Amino acid sequence: MSKKAPIPLKDSCVEAAREVIAEKGLEALSLREVARKLGVSHQAPYRHYPSRDHLLAAVMARCFEDFRMHLESRPTSVDAEHDLGELGRAYLQYANDHPLEYRLMFSTPWPAPAEHPDLVRNAVFAFDVLRNVLRLLAGTMPPEEIDQRALFIWSCVHGLCGIRTGDVMQHLAIAPSVTDLPGEQVLAMISLAMRPV
Repeated sequence: MSKKAPIPLKDSCVEAAREVIAEKGLEALSLREVARKLGVSHQAPYRHYPSRDHLLAAVMARCFEDFRMHLESRPTSVDAEHDLGELGRAYLQYANDHPLEYRLMFSTPWPAPAEHPDLVRNAVFAFDVLRNVLRLLAGTMPPEEIDQRALFIWSCVHGLCGIRTGDVMQHLAIAPSVTDLPGEQVLAMISLAMRPV
């Protein structure tokens, strides 16, 4: 029985950093804490990550990569409108199933983008999943309008994710019949908004 190849230190640091953040919060993330978790010298992570920000950028880039792969694994359809709905469901599912990663991507101040091209590239790739579906739906629509519609959709779905993960909705005295299926309601309204006037 063959042994699994050891995970390179560079990748191990990213996984350990995610564990530190999950266990102790973003404020506790440091290269020294990652080294302690991995049982290596406190200088070892510096061979791959010159600073905490470089490590955080690698963690966030990995989150965006995982997010994109999750979106791309959705059930697809030749019907672009149906595909847009599946994309919305996949987005909501990811936010629900991976709250830590979702917060890291969308609620964490970014390290200086110019120093972390992988983070920027992976974020753009994730956003392009939505753009590509809208291109199929919109046909010859100008790129600027595609981006406007993409931002509208993202704002709606992202806003719903924020409301779901916060504490306020349970205190608003909204009937359960209204809150039970907010995802499907929002996606149906987005679908209506995307239809030609």
